[in-house]
Amino acid sequence: MKRNLNKNNYLRSNRWRKSLMVLALLCVGGAGVKTLAAGRISDAQDLTLMNDTTKMVKGVPLKPEDISPLLVGETIPVLKLLKSSGESFDLNKSVAGKPTILIFYRGGWCPYCSKQLSGLQEIAPDLTKMGYQIIAISTDSPENLGKTMVKQKLSYTLLSDADLNAARKFGIAFKGPRSYDSFLPESSGGKNVNKLLPVPSVFILNNKGTIMFEYINPDITQRLSTSLLKAAAAALRKEI
Repeated sequence: MKRNLNKNNYLRSNRWRKSLMVLALLCVGGAGVKTLAAGRISDAQDLTLMNDTTKMVKGVPLKPEDISPLLVGETIPVLKLLKSSGESFDLNKSVAGKPTILIFYRGGWCPYCSKQLSGLQEIAPDLTKMGYQIIAISTDSPENLGKTMVKQKLSYTLLSDADLNAARKFGIAFKGPRSYDSFLPESSGGKNVNKLLPVPSVFILNNKGTIMFEYINPDITQRLSTSLLKAAAAALRKEI
């Protein structure tokens, strides 16, 4: 699946709009685990891209299905974020030291995210044995990250992307619904002034920061299962 030359056209066909059930395509073997594709569509629909009519605000789309994310084979941007302690964290330096499972989630206030974080904690020992580190990024302020870590007893790294700079650079930011306007600025420590959200995403990165696998789904209720994540991580470990 290739990125269209016009980024705003990326996956804005009926494939993305009408088929929110994302199927993992695990090509295990010499080619390794490559990517994900949304299913349940005809070939004709798959080849149909909408005209450049996406509504944008503050440089991001209004709808989560209109995002233009980085793809498998691309390299992550240069980023520094804050840890729960308020300490600066160099993401690229950390990734260079160890293969990484990188998660973008909405915030500790999201029940689907909390369930996902707990699931990650359960398989964290297995992923660590494979040689991976786990890093999860959200819109929460460092203070709220600390609360999440204590409440859910997490052992892996949480980072604050309170201003959505990282989500923007990964191409997964969109304008949050109006019903979220009251608490997004507050949960981010006042930094999420544009009231944006990231589409929940999972990336597996090698030491060069290259995306080897990704799962991105605009349906916030659907998250990559821990069993599938472990399978993808195990298959890719031979290549990373």
